[in-house]
Amino acid sequence: MELDLRGGVRAAPVPGATPEERQVLRFAPDPRDRDADPEHIARTAREAEQDGLDSALVVQSSSWPDPWLVAGWALAATQRLRVAVAHRVGTTSPTVAARALATLDRLSGGRAGAHIVIGSSDADVARDGDLLDKESRYRRAGEYLEVFRRSLTEHQDFDHDGEFYTLRGARSGLRPRPRAELLSFGGSSSAGIDLAARHAEVYAIPTLPLSATRRHIARARAAAARHGRSLRIWRHVTVVTAPTDEEAEARARRIRHEAVRLASGPLAEHWLGAVQLDRDRERGRATAADGARQLSAYVDRSLAGAYVGSPATVAARMGLLRAAGVGVIQLDMPTEKEQDRHLRRDLVARLRAAYLPPAPRGSAHAWRGW
Repeated sequence: MELDLRGGVRAAPVPGATPEERQVLRFAPDPRDRDADPEHIARTAREAEQDGLDSALVVQSSSWPDPWLVAGWALAATQRLRVAVAHRVGTTSPTVAARALATLDRLSGGRAGAHIVIGSSDADVARDGDLLDKESRYRRAGEYLEVFRRSLTEHQDFDHDGEFYTLRGARSGLRPRPRAELLSFGGSSSAGIDLAARHAEVYAIPTLPLSATRRHIARARAAAARHGRSLRIWRHVTVVTAPTDEEAEARARRIRHEAVRLASGPLAEHWLGAVQLDRDRERGRATAADGARQLSAYVDRSLAGAYVGSPATVAARMGLLRAAGVGVIQLDMPTEKEQDRHLRRDLVARLRAAYLPPAPRGSAHAWRGW
């Protein structure tokens, strides 16, 4: 199976007064405030396409710009880049969301997909009026995805009577273009794996050591097989690269120091309100009183699983993920400067040379598999 290389499209630049500050603050938690910058969305989407990426993720949080609209702007600025839209169950009716996905897919020529999320922070989902506990959110998600799927496929009116949703005469007047991969899902718990096995085509696995990654993939694929289905595996990889391994290691040390320094400065409250830190507090990793320690621990975790090295070294490590069964690799790396984009293009070229025959720009080959 072909390798899908994925990036991300943000609604606005990372905070920071200079490209150097934005580079390092990429590894700090995301503040709750985020603007919608049309030029930034269009430019970074085009750059991802030009640098050889196949797809991009638009993420979601309770206070950030609407991901469907951000995705639409990115798709309008590109010709072949596919976009996965993070969609949190509970923010809207499944029939409304299904029509949004189908509309975006039709308008983009078959380049839209949905990445279903449950909400990892109780505080963040409550900001949108969702007060269910996580167990109930998972139970609701199962019913939601059943209705969502029917809305994308049914040609006749249908009714639904469930615990969370009641519908009468539901039917969408349009459907996405038929293809193998439309929905993705993450979640490392048993409930998360089961939802992916029953409803998704792509499963996003957590960042784990290689041996644990293999076990997790085997577990997810076995769950899908019990439902007569298969899953493509998606893995997010944080990358710190430079022309040589030594330079990359030095860059990682500088990022760690500067990210903590900048996020702990006069505007520390800006970062301490991040959703990722809400999650830490809910899981007992930190308390509201030890702000500097929270920020430092988050940056350390951001870098702990990073692939650090030259493009050749990073590509070789990613080869081990491919051998383990990963088919979608999301490259999370700063591209604030032209030399960063050069490093990304170098890495993409090495991965293409190893795992894909080169495809002409804009060819149908580049769309296959979603």
